[in-house]
Amino acid sequence: MANEDQFKKVISHAKEYGYVFQSSEIYDGLSAVYDYAQNGAELKKNIRDYWWKAMVQMNENIVGIDSAIFMHPTIWKASGHVDAFNDPLIDNKDSKKRYRADVLIEDYCAKIEGKIDKEVAKAEKRFGEAFNKEEFVSTNPRVVGYQEKITEILARMGKSLEAEDLVDVKALIEELEIADPLTGSRNWTEVKQFNLMFGTKLGASAEHAMDLYLRPETAQGIFVNFLNVQKSGRMKIPFGIAQTGKAFRNEIVARQFIFRMREFEQMEMQFFIKPGTQKEWFEYWKETRMKWHLSLGMNADNYRFHDHDKLAHYADAATDIEFKFPFGFKELEGIHSRTDFDLKQHEEFSGKKLQYFDHEDNASYTPYVLETSIGLDRMFLAVFSNSLVEEELENNTTRTVLKLPAVLAPVKAAILPLVKKDGLPEIARQIFEDLKWDFNVDYDEKDAVGRRYRRQDANGTPFCITVDHDTLEDNTVTIRHRDTMEQKRVKIADLKDIIKAEVDVKHWLQKM
Repeated sequence: MANEDQFKKVISHAKEYGYVFQSSEIYDGLSAVYDYAQNGAELKKNIRDYWWKAMVQMNENIVGIDSAIFMHPTIWKASGHVDAFNDPLIDNKDSKKRYRADVLIEDYCAKIEGKIDKEVAKAEKRFGEAFNKEEFVSTNPRVVGYQEKITEILARMGKSLEAEDLVDVKALIEELEIADPLTGSRNWTEVKQFNLMFGTKLGASAEHAMDLYLRPETAQGIFVNFLNVQKSGRMKIPFGIAQTGKAFRNEIVARQFIFRMREFEQMEMQFFIKPGTQKEWFEYWKETRMKWHLSLGMNADNYRFHDHDKLAHYADAATDIEFKFPFGFKELEGIHSRTDFDLKQHEEFSGKKLQYFDHEDNASYTPYVLETSIGLDRMFLAVFSNSLVEEELENNTTRTVLKLPAVLAPVKAAILPLVKKDGLPEIARQIFEDLKWDFNVDYDEKDAVGRRYRRQDANGTPFCITVDHDTLEDNTVTIRHRDTMEQKRVKIADLKDIIKAEVDVKHWLQKM
């Protein structure tokens, strides 16, 4: 299945099965704004909870907060967002469409990566089990040439953006003959910087209102609460503060479904450390965060690290964990060594001291910060798109199945009476009432049982529990596993333990 076709199926499936709807759809929608539907809200919550348990509950020295979306406007001056939170914008004179210049270049490189994938696929087919992908990628002249070209392009772009040499960014677009994706036109304007923050006002009347911004990230709410948390929690360095919440960015081109939106949710943790220890903590959190992703069993080949060519103004090291979405490898999570930039900036702009007194050294210092930041919506898309598959069955039919990690699945089990008579619905209802205290479960009695199985497969439900006439005799039911379609006869009394063994967070996080 072509990647573009697969992505269309992802979007369609998300709507059909109650995961994601276009916001304000009956009014023709709002560009790049989406609503999470009944199943989407559950999946999103489960991802958030999985992150929170791993980050906060499992770490004695990490605590969570929930800071306000509205913050004092000087915070964004101190953080650099007012002056430097920009993306490079370019317009096509013929189509009148607006693009991010860096994304146009990255998409060009993604097409070269697609050529590499094709070369690998051909070689894999040719050599079969003897194929060594790592050796092929590092030695095949064509593939090596492609990789060198990608590296050269991205390095030049990063250097130009860091130096704010927007003339060279445009020159690179022209040299690569990058065209408007919609029209093929290469008639471009100059590249300009575009600030991404949404402005708003706070006050009862227009003349006395204060200019505010919708926060573009959740991190600053952590930094300005650093001292409050440290003192009230008697925290000793190293320690972390975690937060999940909404952020808002006026993206130039918000696209690719929920991958890039104007209203989105972040899951961030700022880890406060002693200056000089940032390299070891950077490596620690790189490894730890990758283990968290891999614990969900979504294939290690779908992940890779990408070190930044252009560092943010506050960072001395930065890498992304990229995921292979249907439209290619893209950033999923960022890990940044932010130095002491943020706390020192807030000290300067607020006039308040934001330092830590280290009793072991008998000295005060401004802590350095190691950040992990993941987009919850992007994680949702990574999980959903990776899980949606079409399978060819032995009887020459196909089934669409959403193989969500069981720990994240919105509905853990569906209880199905074989027929709507003979007392079977009553037993099924009792099972539903018993299990709902521990799991989110569904009751389904409409249509033939085979059709109900297919419906639950497509919805991502890990287990189907069928109550039949034998249940009346021996208090057993058939439990069917979504991924293998294997069916077993089990006692009703054992259902809770069987389901828990598959969906319990502990079972999954212990893989880390």
